[in-house]
Amino acid sequence: MMDAGRHPNIKLMTYCEIEQVSGYVGHFQVRVRQRPRYVDINLCTGCGACVEACVFKKGVPNEFDEGLSRRRAAYIPMNGQGVPMKAVIDEDACLLLSKGKCVKKCMEVCPTNAINFDQKEEFIDLEVGTIIVATGFDKFDPGRLSAFGWGKSPNIIDGLQFERLSSATGPTKGEILTSEGKKPERVAIIHCVGSRDANANRYCSRVCCMYALKHAHLVRDKTGAEVFEFYMDIRAFGKGYEEFYERVQEEGVYFVRGRGAEVVVLNNGQIQVKAEDTTLGIPVAINVDMVILETAMEPQRDAARVASLFGLSRSADGFFQEAHPKLRPFHTNTEGVFLAGTCQSPKDVPDTVAHASAAAAECLSLLSHGEVVISPQTAVVNEELCSGCKTCLTLCPYSAISFVVRDTTGVAQINEALCKGCGTCVAACPAGAITARHFTDQQIIAEIEGLFRVPVTTGG
Repeated sequence: MMDAGRHPNIKLMTYCEIEQVSGYVGHFQVRVRQRPRYVDINLCTGCGACVEACVFKKGVPNEFDEGLSRRRAAYIPMNGQGVPMKAVIDEDACLLLSKGKCVKKCMEVCPTNAINFDQKEEFIDLEVGTIIVATGFDKFDPGRLSAFGWGKSPNIIDGLQFERLSSATGPTKGEILTSEGKKPERVAIIHCVGSRDANANRYCSRVCCMYALKHAHLVRDKTGAEVFEFYMDIRAFGKGYEEFYERVQEEGVYFVRGRGAEVVVLNNGQIQVKAEDTTLGIPVAINVDMVILETAMEPQRDAARVASLFGLSRSADGFFQEAHPKLRPFHTNTEGVFLAGTCQSPKDVPDTVAHASAAAAECLSLLSHGEVVISPQTAVVNEELCSGCKTCLTLCPYSAISFVVRDTTGVAQINEALCKGCGTCVAACPAGAITARHFTDQQIIAEIEGLFRVPVTTGG
């Protein structure tokens, strides 16, 4: 990300949201809403003086640390590692912006006078040739499955929280500690929380097995605690993954073949994990100091809104639908819009990088041609027959039809760069004003007649 921020041909627009997208391949118009960060990024040096001076000492849960620490109203995203490394002021947490009462210590200490509480949101209009959607994934909320005891103990955490615990920039500076500040002696890791479950998501999230093994390795390495992995089966499909699985077994991790059935918080504060060991055919109950729930990958919460903005389809599991799972895995049915990474399906890092690189290469190839080749199989409107009923406008899956005013009424008009020739409008038009090129009624009837024609043989 730092390399991207320094690249002369890349413009990073942070703290922004896309409000509107129109146009077509080679000629998209995108409206971007720039939220006020109340800090002039051209003046801010990222020194952090405003963060230290912020009088909101109580703070709010730190999103980057998954709520395991707290941050102030003035902060530098990602615990000071954000790109660009510039401060931002949270308008919901700031006492001045939310309540109108603050001594403005941050403004007094800022050496470059970068803080500006008069900033307002702005709208920026862009014209682009292609679009890559890389909105990522959301983690499964374990609270949706009551059996895992989520929220009943601070020592029941999910995989991302454990990642922050074990990170040198995390709340414990890389030490793996319980909420009491002690190293755990026994840790349980539960696979497939929210994946391969009829009560949550039926699909496999692909990454859970391997990051569960990684977490077991980190616990053993940093604390020496006993580790119990509750799993259905290990899916170590990548390069070097099976070897890592064998290495973790050699490190003394106990593998219990059986999904964790229930997590119970005991009166003494310890946590008990109940399951069935399907290998031995017996129920087990193990008392531990910490439970790590390896949660599923899910589509982003605003996936429906993003799909509507860019004209994307979604598969049954909620991820964005590719044009073809094998031949066009990063294309969409909207020409010029491509998918990258886990917005399309659960992926690990190598697969995500490959997927995103392919999408970027396709964009470069498309733009380098200077012209866009469109299919000749598009629909066309006979304006003399069109009554302007607008039936086709709402039915078109590609938003290729617009309404153009003509005299006192108006007619439908089809953008050939967007039309895919699916024929929906042709079938729905009550006036018969829309036809599909190369698929007219006369041509289709002639094909049917030719199909059923009986060959006639002459004498001899």
